[in-house]
Amino acid sequence: MAAAGKVFAARLAGLVVLGPDGESIGRVRDVVITVRIGRQQPRVLGLVIEMFTRKRIFVPMLRVTAIEPSAVTLTTGNVSIRRFTQRPGEVLALAQVLDSHVRVDDPELTELHGVDTVVVDLGIESRRTRDWVVSKVAVRGHRGRLGRRAAIHVVEWQYVAGLTQSDLSLPGQGVAHLLLQYEGMRPADVANAMRELPEKRRRELAAALDDERLADVVQELPADDQTDLLMHLEVERAADVLEAMDPDDAADLLGELPETEAESLLQLMDPQDSEPVRRLLEHSPDTAGGLMTPEPVVLTASTTVAEALARARNYDVTPALSSMVFVVRPPTATPTGRYLGCVHLQKLLREPPASLVGGLLDSDLPTLGADDSLAAVTRYFATYNLVCGPVVDDQNHLIGAVTVDDVLDHLLPEDWREDYSDDEGLLR
Repeated sequence: MAAAGKVFAARLAGLVVLGPDGESIGRVRDVVITVRIGRQQPRVLGLVIEMFTRKRIFVPMLRVTAIEPSAVTLTTGNVSIRRFTQRPGEVLALAQVLDSHVRVDDPELTELHGVDTVVVDLGIESRRTRDWVVSKVAVRGHRGRLGRRAAIHVVEWQYVAGLTQSDLSLPGQGVAHLLLQYEGMRPADVANAMRELPEKRRRELAAALDDERLADVVQELPADDQTDLLMHLEVERAADVLEAMDPDDAADLLGELPETEAESLLQLMDPQDSEPVRRLLEHSPDTAGGLMTPEPVVLTASTTVAEALARARNYDVTPALSSMVFVVRPPTATPTGRYLGCVHLQKLLREPPASLVGGLLDSDLPTLGADDSLAAVTRYFATYNLVCGPVVDDQNHLIGAVTVDDVLDHLLPEDWREDYSDDEGLLR
């Protein structure tokens, strides 16, 4: 199966969308992009999928694992079935951009200079960061002699004028310059900058950010700012942002809300995303069970070193989580089958790629229990010189892993984020 790489958006229309096991989910109806200021390449956010019930849903591009001439394949068959609603700053490539009139100033296509041309397609491609962007625009000039259709030219995005937010009459232009300014910044730095904005502008910015980016930023805000921002989002949007957050951070945020409001948001979340959050909420936030993430790197004993390293290299896995992989009996989703042991990243790097992780186990490393206190977890990391540790239940099932960043977050004073943002020395 070919990995998704480069494709023209119009070619996706009508393609069958399949889950990893080949089950049919629906068909592609559009591509959602976000147009930036100037001529920066737009980001591709995801696909609009029409299910067989005629309901249209949104699937992020990160869940697309392959695009073939006859089908689009996803990494998971579990998708949110919430009805797709277009948000400020979002553009439908097929419905809004195609047939738009533009100007082309490509120095190699002088025959199109000053000519009113029409967009016939958009070329999208993935980057090494797994983000997708619009890189090319297919355009056609005016009709040729005798009414013949003019030739189609494929032009780099930066040479096309007329596809800005104002040209397409998009909402959310008031914060467009902020989106440009924050492009490429780390979520923690965006969160610090966001806190300095007036309340109205801060909420406008939250509305303009896509779910994944907003989730990353929310996780870096102080607790009070997190709850204030979440409560001013539409309730369905709030649920979407919680789905995009790490389960442990989502649980911490929901733990700050009144129980009835937290339950309402959990009900709106996709069950696949809400279930691990519910399990975390069962534990006190200052215990290993409350600190842990339920999504560490979990493998079976028959996994090869090459596969284990590929999992550790996953862009979505934090450096602390990637320092150790956990080996269990099936199933590998938490709570797993019986916990067998762990393999440290350094050990994986020293072994041949074809070796099995079952033969490399560190089965002597003690584990953490869900009820272990924050002090006990801290001593555990200091004693064994770790940045990640396994958490198991009474039946020796792996239920998650605690990382050092979560421990530090709870050891520092509650207002440490405010102090950090005010300390110019730390931000240099």
